[in-house]
Amino acid sequence: MKGPQGAIYGRNAAAGAFIITTQKPGDSFGGSTKASIAQDSTYLASAMIGGPLNDAVKWSLDADFRKTDGFYKHVDTGHDFPREYYPQPGCDDCVDYFRGWNVGGRVMWDIDADTSLDTKIRYGEVRGASITFNSVFHLPQAAHIPGFYENDNDHHFRFNPNIKPFNNQESFEFSSKLVRDLGWAELTAWGLYSDVDNDLGADGTSGAFGFFWPDQRCIDSVAALNGFPMNPPQFFGPNPSGSVLGAYTPSSCDGTQYQRRNQRDYSFEVRLASKSDQRLRWLGGLYYLNLDREVGVNMGLDTGAGIMRNMYTDDPANPTQQLVHDKFDTEVYAVFGQLAYDVTDDIEASLALRYDRERRKVRNKVPAHATTSFIDTCLDGPGNDPINPGLCGGQSIDPKKKTFDELEPKFSLTWKASDAITAFASVGVGFKSGGFNSQGSQATVDGFINGAIVDGFPGLCGANSPCSRVNINDTYKKETSLAWEIGAKSDWFDRRLKVNASAYYTDVDDMQFFEYFVGPFGMLRVVSNIDEVKLYGVELGVSWIATDWLELYAGANRTRSEIKKSNARPDTVGNSSPLTPNWTADAGARFNWPIADTGLDFVANLDVTAVGKTWFHSVQDQTRPTLWSLFDFGAGDFGITQRDRYELVNARFGIDAGKWSVMAVGRNVFDKKYLEEIIPAPEFGGTFDHPGTRRRWGVEATYRF
Repeated sequence: MKGPQGAIYGRNAAAGAFIITTQKPGDSFGGSTKASIAQDSTYLASAMIGGPLNDAVKWSLDADFRKTDGFYKHVDTGHDFPREYYPQPGCDDCVDYFRGWNVGGRVMWDIDADTSLDTKIRYGEVRGASITFNSVFHLPQAAHIPGFYENDNDHHFRFNPNIKPFNNQESFEFSSKLVRDLGWAELTAWGLYSDVDNDLGADGTSGAFGFFWPDQRCIDSVAALNGFPMNPPQFFGPNPSGSVLGAYTPSSCDGTQYQRRNQRDYSFEVRLASKSDQRLRWLGGLYYLNLDREVGVNMGLDTGAGIMRNMYTDDPANPTQQLVHDKFDTEVYAVFGQLAYDVTDDIEASLALRYDRERRKVRNKVPAHATTSFIDTCLDGPGNDPINPGLCGGQSIDPKKKTFDELEPKFSLTWKASDAITAFASVGVGFKSGGFNSQGSQATVDGFINGAIVDGFPGLCGANSPCSRVNINDTYKKETSLAWEIGAKSDWFDRRLKVNASAYYTDVDDMQFFEYFVGPFGMLRVVSNIDEVKLYGVELGVSWIATDWLELYAGANRTRSEIKKSNARPDTVGNSSPLTPNWTADAGARFNWPIADTGLDFVANLDVTAVGKTWFHSVQDQTRPTLWSLFDFGAGDFGITQRDRYELVNARFGIDAGKWSVMAVGRNVFDKKYLEEIIPAPEFGGTFDHPGTRRRWGVEATYRF
């Protein structure tokens, strides 16, 4: 469902909602199992079993396990990674490995003829890799040196860190939903508890900035790697100053990074809805959420002893040199409702309304006494500076709190024009709450980005377009949107042909955009606000049951967007909305052919997905001063950071006997090389690129009983 859906489907459904109904336990005992094996040591196994316990209670249990060595491998540098970073023995050279499992249960209890209780519980763990990126540079004045001015789409990936990346997650969820038929209405109440602990560690990004160069371990590691082949323009000379270092190199000059993102929350909702068989239908409800989140990013000294899994440590094995670390508390209160009225037998009008009020608090957890030996945090010369720029000059980072609220109406009109055609139109308001960046973010950007770079090189953006300062705040604003949509759904020839089309327009105020800054301060992740963005487009979808054994389908979307105002980066006005492909398309065929007198079917599915060109940042076809400008490298040019269009072909075919099936499954069967993600860091002078999936074939077997 596109457009604002918060009035009915809840918090943060500002642009749409996916409605997913999970499988319920059946009326008789049964279950299913599935197992698959594929390239790259990829395995999957899952099972579900359940049925009635008695006339009133049904139950189910499910479990799954997934494992892969991934698509990419480390280049051998002779490093012996500490064994504690392995999720399990083996796969010493894997870059994007993954191991994960889940177990869950469900009980559905018909308490009486009018009341039911549905309870679910799940626990899961993940042990995998993280930070599967290469750094790519965009410095045209150094284009005569291979690799300094590279189109992201032409990048050849090479991974050779000296820190084995890891990503650990443990999650627990418990929910229960009560439904009672009151005769004149239906009462629904549910509660959810969720606890997710996630931390990750990887090589650092700071080798280029030189603050670890005086460390003897950095000097020794570079000397040992002298001549080791690297992605250009990076190379190892006899010492750090005689080398070109990017991010994630096999030397210890990068430092280490460790991140933590833990969250615990519980929420409740109660709603009352009228019967659906009356001309005027209504519903209303209340919602509450309590959320505790801890977020931190630590840059440490790489001594060869690995990563200490602490947000702050003065352990000589991995002492913390830079840190953002905050505790966020959120309370959300909401009231919502909807009226739907059959104006005629063919026309329905509905009005939905939601009011959200979010109270947010942040408390900084960076130790005020902690100092760094290497980083010039306060831009007054390195040595004994605090590990967060917000603490420079004897300042403190005080707790903050702020309340964000919004009224979110939505009006919809549906007209059943004929037995074949239904037209619809809607207009609604979407809302995402504001919040807090890691405290000290504004001081970091003002000092290292605006003070040292933008103000120092005002002419690098062009004589008629001076470089704008980057305006980041420790508090970011709420995002609101006004979205319009009009369209029609139709089915023809006894529902064998379906055609859907729509047009939409969205005006977004204070769009929240996630930015990365990398520099002598380490790595910083913040949310900025783009004051005004307009998006509009059309989409079309067609499905045709051509014969009893063949179904064809296709769909396409075309979106245009423009940044109309941006106080965060004024020189990006006129650019496209970031992370918005200019078009997408999908087409495919489903084939089901009975094999005579066998009870077997040959089934096949061929699917083609295409994605148009995409910008990943508000800084696009333009130049900006970078940290490399301090070394006379001029401005960065980011016109070559747009991801090219790509197409992926997936296939699935095999034998289905009803109770069992065996399938061959192929993903990206033509091995298309594409970029999954580009993370621009304009002031770094480049991007951090993540490769897409490669070709993988496998065999899958399913048994149902």
